[in-house]
Amino acid sequence: MRRILVASLLLSPMLFTAAALASPAMDDASASTQLRPVSTGVKPAKIVHTANIELPSDTFSETIPNDTEVVLTMNVDEKGNPQNIQIVRSADRFLDARVLEAVSQFRFRPAMLDKKPVPTDMTLNLVVKR
Repeated sequence: MRRILVASLLLSPMLFTAAALASPAMDDASASTQLRPVSTGVKPAKIVHTANIELPSDTFSETIPNDTEVVLTMNVDEKGNPQNIQIVRSADRFLDARVLEAVSQFRFRPAMLDKKPVPTDMTLNLVVKR
């Protein structure tokens, strides 16, 4: 029994060396394919220009309460233009048409990913005041 243990202890360094020699060597080309780029993250789009919402004062005071909130979703493209604007929550259909018209004229600084402009979805909450 002792001879088997002694023989296995003496042979084990040779087996580790043989295993190390059998593994493929890594060259620079195979090492570079395993690298992954590190992203700087996405910087969100920001509003740089807005448009006024024109409402007749008599219509506004009768049907729409003060500090009305309108929630929209949209896509801001690589150039900072709003696309596919949809109203998620509104107070009045009359107001919705005016808000859509005004928001379509908004301009944004586009979202950035790794210092390149990218399209992004966003939600916009507008508070319409008297």
